[in-house]
Amino acid sequence: MPNLTLNNGVTIPALGFGVFQTPPQETHDAVAEALRAGYRHIDTAAAYGNERGVGEAVRESGLAREDVFLETKVWINDYGYEETLHAWEKATGKLGVEQIDLFILHQPLTVDFERTLEAYRALETLYEQKKVRAIGVSNFMERDLTALLEKATVVPAINQIELHPYFQQPEVVALCREHGILPQAWSPIGGVVDYGGGKSSPLHDPTIGEIAERYGKSPAQVMLRWHIHNGVQVIPKSVRPARIAENIDVLDFSLTQEEIQAIDALDTGKRGGPEPSEMTLERFSIDIPEA
Repeated sequence: MPNLTLNNGVTIPALGFGVFQTPPQETHDAVAEALRAGYRHIDTAAAYGNERGVGEAVRESGLAREDVFLETKVWINDYGYEETLHAWEKATGKLGVEQIDLFILHQPLTVDFERTLEAYRALETLYEQKKVRAIGVSNFMERDLTALLEKATVVPAINQIELHPYFQQPEVVALCREHGILPQAWSPIGGVVDYGGGKSSPLHDPTIGEIAERYGKSPAQVMLRWHIHNGVQVIPKSVRPARIAENIDVLDFSLTQEEIQAIDALDTGKRGGPEPSEMTLERFSIDIPEA
């Protein structure tokens, strides 16, 4: 697995394993299977409620702690300087580690951006104290990312965003590239959403299907390879062993420039997930427990 280098020199595997929407009781087994398959980056979040299962699987894997890159996220309920410092304590307690490799803000609170800035200031403190190896953000669009960069003393290492062939977000990706921020794709193979024009999911797109057939690969593998070609870090998820193995088996073929451009042309500009600027505590409050 090739590594990508973050803007502070820390390296991260180009392809990791996500546990979004994986029930806590299934997380341990899914992560254990992923580690056996060769994944060395696990992405979780306080809001997923499954950090403990991730930590248990990593400890039981027999792998050295430094060989597994752990990423987790602070939920908006824990924004604020002291609150976010405490969020690190909750996360490390559940993961069973003393240091987190990548600690990021899960969403911008656009309507209360000062609280978001205080949360990011806490990440900077944790970084200075070497309690985290890198810090970043998630779902920050151009407006919020620009506002953060105006105040930050540490440039985010990563911006984790919805990114797949049907929603490519070229403007925010370009802004990330301009500042040395690595784009990280959640939903890298696209969710089942009505994108208009009969497009329900990139998994069923005929262009991607034709390329997949050409290489004897699945549409998901073609999309993951497309991300890697574009220098985007990806975190596919699954709980099925066969799919977990399939998603990491993407390094034995390369797409041509024409194929990459054909996939680039599939962008609908339509978001599948929630609009980040509409994220509010009133609508999306999640109480993050201590243990």
